[in-house]
Amino acid sequence: MYSKILLSVDLNEESSWVKALPTAVTLCRTFGASLHVVTVLPDYRMPLVGSYFPKDFAKKAHEAISDAQHTFIQEHVPEDIKVQSVIIDGSPWEAIVKTAKKLEVDLIVMASHNKRKFADYVLGPNAEHVVHHSKVSVMIVR
Repeated sequence: MYSKILLSVDLNEESSWVKALPTAVTLCRTFGASLHVVTVLPDYRMPLVGSYFPKDFAKKAHEAISDAQHTFIQEHVPEDIKVQSVIIDGSPWEAIVKTAKKLEVDLIVMASHNKRKFADYVLGPNAEHVVHHSKVSVMIVR
């Protein structure tokens, strides 16, 4: 049923993966699917924001998050799971939807962990947007 599963994680927010990762791993094992762990970096290159950061900040941020994500994968993803590390820039929900399309995944697995207003309480702002804009199935893990 699924051959490629995208798991969105915020490495600074354990609630973004603590329940979603075991769910994604179980689905990968059940269907023989590969796991694509996606972390989104904010886009620091926007003119207004970018002027406050050193010239090579984006490159160093990518390197640091890539190292952190590889460590995360080594520590938390079982060795029997075929896994790919993906680092992307931009708005979290837009980047997740675009990456899912680019990688041709069958399923997006993500946690809902932000609670600000009623819609956020139900899903979370990024999860809500991914559900509404994705062309593939989305599993929200609470």
